[in-house]
Amino acid sequence: MSITNPESPPVALPRFPEELVASTAFLLKRLGFAAKEKAMSEYENTGLTPYHHAILVALEEDTHETQGSIADALGYDRGQLVGLLDELEERGLVERRRDQADRRRQLVNITPDGRKALNRLRALSQRLEDDLLSPLDPAERQRLHELLLRLAEQHLPHCARLTPTAR
Repeated sequence: MSITNPESPPVALPRFPEELVASTAFLLKRLGFAAKEKAMSEYENTGLTPYHHAILVALEEDTHETQGSIADALGYDRGQLVGLLDELEERGLVERRRDQADRRRQLVNITPDGRKALNRLRALSQRLEDDLLSPLDPAERQRLHELLLRLAEQHLPHCARLTPTAR
């Protein structure tokens, strides 16, 4: 049994070196790691992952997706996607069937239970985002998103807009 002295000063946590904290790229990377770690932990309680969530979002945007187009849209390895779809199908959240026009392709549809699960996952995702961004006011959150989107459009092909917009 350990007894703590209520009068002892709190122990300071180790701090990253100043040079690293001064780097925007370092902060983005570390915040990304922290956000992912927390998300994985929270999603684990649902029995699903952020990867499953992304698949359900993609399916809701277009209900007749092929396995290949889902993998391409999300930047997932096609083999990895098959395993994730197997898990979703086992839970009754998606259904797959052969494309009658091309028997080599599988069409994937979200089920009504999948839509319910997606709504729960959206609420979880929003709660996680609100927690991460809690130090920022709404205008700061919007500005941060705009800046990150601008960087993403340049460096992440999956984030590029179909048509350029004026800034």
